[in-house]
Formats: sequence, structure tokens, C-alpha cells
Amino acid sequence: MNKDITLVILAAGMGSRFGGLKQIAPMGPNDEFIIDYSVYDAVKAGFNKIVFLIKEENYEVFKETIGARVEPHVKVEYCFQKNDNVPVEIPATREKPFGTAHAILCCKDKVNEPFMIINADDFYGRDAFVKSANFLKSLDADNKYGMVGYLVKNTITENGSVKRGVCEVEGNNLVKITESIVEKTEDGIVATPLNGSDAFMVSEDTTVSMNMLLFTPSIFKYIEDKFPKFLEENKNDLEKCEFLIPDVLLDAINEGFASTDVLKTTATWYGVTYKEDTENVRNSLRKLVEDGEYPNNLWEDTNIKQKML
Repeated sequence: MNKDITLVILAAGMGSRFGGLKQIAPMGPNDEFIIDYSVYDAVKAGFNKIVFLIKEENYEVFKETIGARVEPHVKVEYCFQKNDNVPVEIPATREKPFGTAHAILCCKDKVNEPFMIINADDFYGRDAFVKSANFLKSLDADNKYGMVGYLVKNTITENGSVKRGVCEVEGNNLVKITESIVEKTEDGIVATPLNGSDAFMVSEDTTVSMNMLLFTPSIFKYIEDKFPKFLEENKNDLEKCEFLIPDVLLDAINEGFASTDVLKTTATWYGVTYKEDTENVRNSLRKLVEDGEYPNNLWEDTNIKQKML
């Protein structure tokens, strides 16, 4: 199947962190960033375009580092998350972008094919990309979406809590996502919903979302239609409110606009939520290289060069 499919990498949240290389500090044996492994896995799986969603002020440094490594091997586009498409007057003091749903909307002119979104600073694992590519290539309906579902035990750190979307799944269909703070305790894994609801225990095999979501371009119009309503509902909080894609996706499901398949993976997440996570991520990537999952020098792999040509 030679269907075009795109990977959108949400990297606008890096902000000033990019200059300090905190969340995208070199992690691989040859100073690869986590984002390099995501692009590599995506191309191996069959994605043939990468769209980086970044802050405009980071364009030059981003292009000179990550772009310089990736552009020789796969088609690359850049989009900027700016507030010039927000349909209301916003406080001049607001600096943060308007969240992940707004980020996706900022890509609409560069994405005309089925696509997946991921976070820039999470390592998702090869299996997740392969399953996602197969799903997107086989799509035959505009209003069929997808979500990669991880086992919660594969997405937590020993160094503190993490934010995860705790999912309710019926059959293979996503029914609900509860954005929560998740933490491993002596008694088990505890999820504390961000909406203020009571905390609850989850089993190790509970499905969670890592913001690895799959869409067709129909999502752009849906987000566009929802944005003014969101801004009206949050008119007293325009300084800080965030228009988030899990909330929009749930609206689409509940309103019957789209159904969402859950693609379950046993892949393990790696990421630097805390400074103390860095050593574990580096050691884990080194082990994957030693086991032959990745070449020692990611972008010198002859197999990926042949696949990308």
C-alpha cells in the first residue's frame, strides 16, 4: 500500500527549553534526540512525510539541528503555532500557545492526508508506529480515527508522577479518556483526575493514552468549529485556558461525528519527565542499540536510506 501518511510532531511546547536542551538533550550513542528515534521509527513503518509544529522563533535552531539530520531522508514541512488564527482578542500578556487542539489546527494547510500526532519528547517504541501506519494506510472512512493504547505499567517512572489519559474501552472502541496524574505507590498505581474527581486505583494493564492519536483531515474542520465555543466558555480565563485534543476527540465521539479505534501496544515509553529519568532513558536506548533494534549511528543506517529514497 503506497498511501501517503504523515507524522505530525508537536514541538511548540519546547519553547525556551529548546535553547537549554533540557527535554531534548542528546540521548542516543551519537547525540541523537528522542525525536530522532520517533522519525526513524515512523519512516521504517511507512510514514512518508514529517510535519514539525514548532514556535516560529525556534525555526532556525530547529532546522539546523533536527532538520539537518532528517531532511536528507524524508519529506519535511514546518508549521508554526501562533495565535494569529484565534478568533477572539486575547490578552497581550498571554505567552503560551492555546494547547494541542489549536496546535493541530495550525497544521491544516500542510496536511491533506491521514496523519498521526505525537509529542516531541516521548519515546513511543517501534511497535506503536508500525500499528499506526498500517491503520492509517487501511482507512476507508473520513470519520474513523485511532488512538494508540499503552499499558499503564509501561508508561510510568520511578521518579514521580506523570500525566496520562486513563481510557475506557469497549471492544476496540475508545469510549472515554480521563486526563489524570498517575503515580506508582506502595499500594499500587493511583490515578488522580485533573478535573477534580476522586482518585482511583488502576491495574497495571489499564489502557492509557500517550497523545499518540490518528486522524483524517476531517478533524481540522471539527476543531475549527469547536474553537469559538471553547473560547466563549473560557472567556474569563483566556490568559491560561488550553484547547486540548483529548477533549475535542471525546466530543467527536460523544456527538457521533467520529469513532476511534484503540490500537493496543506492548511498547515501552521512555521520556524525561524528571531530571533523574535521563540516565534511565540513555541506558534504555543504549540497550536497544546493543540488541540490534537501532543502529549505533541512527542516520547512517543504509537500510533506512534505501527505504527513504
